[in-house]
Amino acid sequence: MSDQPRFRALSLGAGVQSSTLLALSADGILPRVDYAIFADTGWEPEAVYAHLDRLEEEIAAPARIPVLRVSTGNIRDDALNPDHRFASMPLHILNQDGRPGMTRRQCTGEYKVRPIKQKVRELLGYPYPARIPKGVFVEQWVGISTDEFHRAKDADVKYMRNRHPLLDMSWSRADCVRYLTSLGLANTPKSSCLGCPFHGNAQWRHIRDTSPSEWADVVEFDAAIRQGNARANASGSRLLGKAFLHRSRVPLSEAPIDHVTAAERAALRISADEADVLENGVEDGCSPWACRGDADALAQDDFGLAT
Repeated sequence: MSDQPRFRALSLGAGVQSSTLLALSADGILPRVDYAIFADTGWEPEAVYAHLDRLEEEIAAPARIPVLRVSTGNIRDDALNPDHRFASMPLHILNQDGRPGMTRRQCTGEYKVRPIKQKVRELLGYPYPARIPKGVFVEQWVGISTDEFHRAKDADVKYMRNRHPLLDMSWSRADCVRYLTSLGLANTPKSSCLGCPFHGNAQWRHIRDTSPSEWADVVEFDAAIRQGNARANASGSRLLGKAFLHRSRVPLSEAPIDHVTAAERAALRISADEADVLENGVEDGCSPWACRGDADALAQDDFGLAT
């Protein structure tokens, strides 16, 4: 029985770390990956889609690395569609008794993990429900740098084995930024849904101040999900409380996003890259394999994709 992977696949979120891995592979500094797989939630910022296009055209294509875009739907549309099954977003809840709460985070599993697993099975030649033979697996690269080493985890299925090349190289996020800057990719955006409830104030301000159309979009969505997702309401499981995108649990248009957080104040004393991790690191990025709330995201047996 061979202990060699059938192929190497990069989980490409199109953020700083995964973009770095793609470029390192394309440059020959790391081994060549066979595929880069981008799981599209349908609601990424315009800057992420533009960056992904550039990665594909300028980095991946010349190195003959296919960028595969996979999706199980549009998370924004699904949340507002009473006829569509919806995987819960981690919305901030104000319960009827005034106590704060948060809904379960299932969206990463549905819109990120699930389509990647489906594509990997397809590429292996064992689409669900075919059973994958013992010993058949792929090597999956995950972009985690040294400042986030605690987020590194094994895959939850035997046919995928996670590898973290940035940790092997002892690269921090700052190292990644310097490398991308040398390639003309200094403005690599963060990868997360436009209306992710884990955004910090800095990220909400960035949307408001740089993209009026996207700000209008998230404000409209925030108001639309006040009573929870449409499918739950239509089925009689109405939310007993009110849902919000901002952690203050007030409408996003009124939320105190101009409040400068302690992490932002710390930015005055440390480097810009370190401050970016403090303010936006875990909470503003959404990696399928290393995200906040991953206990829910990775328990995917109910999707029929585990072996």
